[in-house]
Amino acid sequence: MSPAQLLSSTTCSSSPDATIHHQKITTIALKLTDPVRQVGHEEFWIFGYGSLIFKPPPGVEKAVAGYITGYVRRFWQMSHDHRGTPDAPGRVVTLIEREFWRNGIATRDPHAAYEREECRTYGVAYKIIPEQVPVVSAALDLREQNGYTVHLVPVHSVDKTTGEAIQIPSIVYIGTPDNHAFAGVEDDLDALARLICISKGPSGENKEYLYKLEGALQELHEQNGVVEQDFHVVDLVARVKKAEEIYRTSEQDI
Repeated sequence: MSPAQLLSSTTCSSSPDATIHHQKITTIALKLTDPVRQVGHEEFWIFGYGSLIFKPPPGVEKAVAGYITGYVRRFWQMSHDHRGTPDAPGRVVTLIEREFWRNGIATRDPHAAYEREECRTYGVAYKIIPEQVPVVSAALDLREQNGYTVHLVPVHSVDKTTGEAIQIPSIVYIGTPDNHAFAGVEDDLDALARLICISKGPSGENKEYLYKLEGALQELHEQNGVVEQDFHVVDLVARVKKAEEIYRTSEQDI
């Protein structure tokens, strides 16, 4: 569904389910979080580092590539409502603060050795049409309700007109380590790959999420001359594809 269609579906449909959904959106829109109030409606930017890269939010006025620092991106967030179920949650990405990660759990992270000292998490910053900020913000609160909270970060980008480096204060949704859906360090990468390979939820297969994220990041990097890759994502893709082949072979042998 396109961003315009998504916005329309949350505000204009007359079906019973849509009416209930619209009521939820309206209620949440009246309770804007502090970071949302800080940026205001005129310069309301949202930074996407996961599914928002390949499935943008509604009401987008402008999109720019950029990165944030001080975090690492990991498939350590359980997904009970999109790429898994309450009984069999899948895994999606969240951001871990670098200081917390380095001082507490990096020693158990099998991908720690591949992280650069200057951590850069690449993604896309979206400027939302001012008049649509309350509804879009509320819609995203529902979309990211499974353990994610709203934070304010500076997104580093480049002004395409002047070529100058810029910083854009942006909203970002993060599943912090104290949220109920945080899975913790996934130190068995092959087990994580098997879980992603077989998990499925209302939004589709978990492996589709992973593959789309890798493809979107690769395109983003190529378009902006970024040499470095997110090794955590790239390595998981290779492991999940290997798991797929094993499952496929096993089914053929039955």
